[in-house]
Amino acid sequence: MNKKVAIFIVILLAMTLFMPFVAVASGTEASVNHAAESAAAIDHAVTPALHGASAAGHVNLGAELPLWAAIPFAGILLSIALFPLFAPNFWHHHYPKVSLAWALLFAVPFLFAYQGTALYEILHIYIIDYIPFIILLGGLFTVSGGILIRGTLKGSPAVNCMILIIGTVLASWIGTTGAAMVLIRPLLRSVAWRKHKVHTIVFFIFLVCNIGGALTPLGDPPLFLGFLHGVPFFWTLKAIPAMVFVSIILLAIYFIIDSFYYRKEDLSAINATEKEPLKIEGMHNFIYLGGIVGAVLFSGLAKMGNINIFGVHQAMQNLVKDAAIIIIAILSMKTTRKALREDNQFSWEPIKEVAFLFAGIFMTIIPALAILKAGEHGALGLLVKTADKPAHYFWLSGILSSFLDNAPTYLSYFNTALGKFFPGQTELAAVPQLCSAVQIPGREAFRYSDYLLAISLGSVFMGANTYIGNAPNFMVKSIAEESGVAMPSFFGYMFKYSIPYLVVTFIIVTFVFF
Repeated sequence: MNKKVAIFIVILLAMTLFMPFVAVASGTEASVNHAAESAAAIDHAVTPALHGASAAGHVNLGAELPLWAAIPFAGILLSIALFPLFAPNFWHHHYPKVSLAWALLFAVPFLFAYQGTALYEILHIYIIDYIPFIILLGGLFTVSGGILIRGTLKGSPAVNCMILIIGTVLASWIGTTGAAMVLIRPLLRSVAWRKHKVHTIVFFIFLVCNIGGALTPLGDPPLFLGFLHGVPFFWTLKAIPAMVFVSIILLAIYFIIDSFYYRKEDLSAINATEKEPLKIEGMHNFIYLGGIVGAVLFSGLAKMGNINIFGVHQAMQNLVKDAAIIIIAILSMKTTRKALREDNQFSWEPIKEVAFLFAGIFMTIIPALAILKAGEHGALGLLVKTADKPAHYFWLSGILSSFLDNAPTYLSYFNTALGKFFPGQTELAAVPQLCSAVQIPGREAFRYSDYLLAISLGSVFMGANTYIGNAPNFMVKSIAEESGVAMPSFFGYMFKYSIPYLVVTFIIVTFVFF
């Protein structure tokens, strides 16, 4: 594409988005009466940090923003889906610029129209969500990259299934990212000699990067958010029946598919390789993984008060957690032999790709989340209003978690359920009731906990539906491609794998559990 044409398209898109933002802002309460009142209101919102309060209190963004405000978000998702397919070389070298372009395309008109309110929302999502998100992923990535499992693995269906089972079990206790980073390279070495291996990596994403994280708040960020908001740590063990049910179905499907392809392989390729006994090196990094798990638990249990960062109130225990994870990651790098990481084919590219792309995703996701959090008063009000049964919450939280960040999606439907059943009650009083197995008056077929379980399972399970549903998905894809595995495109992953295998399984889950 000609550079001038590309610049023209960007400017045209910017103008298209910019003008409606101005129109929306001009209709807000802060600017309807007099110019002087408008100026005063805007001046008050411009510097929320000075007032020590959220600028969101001045403008109800979720109720005001139209659905098309999420166009840049759709744009970055389509870029992730299409550029690697149609312009792989361009994408490989310029994906940070593409992410930045979409972020600016939203941020510039948003800041112009809403000024202080917009600044607060941007600071909030990066300080509260993005930075801790990247620190946790980076810490787990760094530490797990120092654990090397050596040895000759046959790459047979039985061996690969065993790796998937171990990873699925580990995911709830060291996190989906930790389990994925520890086991993805041994799995890649196991199937390195095989021609047909893409399906193995895809099912690894299904099970280890997502389904396996459903049992504890350590497993997946949505459940950790629930823990921070008062859901007991071991409450999520209620997901064991559904998690085991889905895992058995997917493992059975995988074993059948892998057995079919295994019979087509040239077995002399593995027989010709030199046999090496299994052993684990860098085992001290398991202590570091335990330290990260401890830091996460600490942040959920300790109460150390808040600190004001540019008007955004961040809990001190979260800062302690982030600092601890950074220190642990540095210690892992210092105490692990460089040769071990080289043998493990460790590189920073996968975490860099996640960091750059999710920086754009977190910026452009702001209007989508605001609309979702507005519930029945937002542009998706009809969708929220139709959510009545646990099955509805399972699918709505799941579908949105497939394309939005699953942690805030969980929190949005968590709050929707609290407002639906316990209007006017404080979170402290309402959450224990939502966790209870008490039957709902007028809905004797359902218990309050059915709704919370549906939200939990939908948010965790359906993060596997797309590459962007959960951060480890993208990291595993990137590592596999670095190892020479031709992973399917964004849509190829969905239409060839997640829709026929996952979605059909989730339909069965709906009838069995909800």
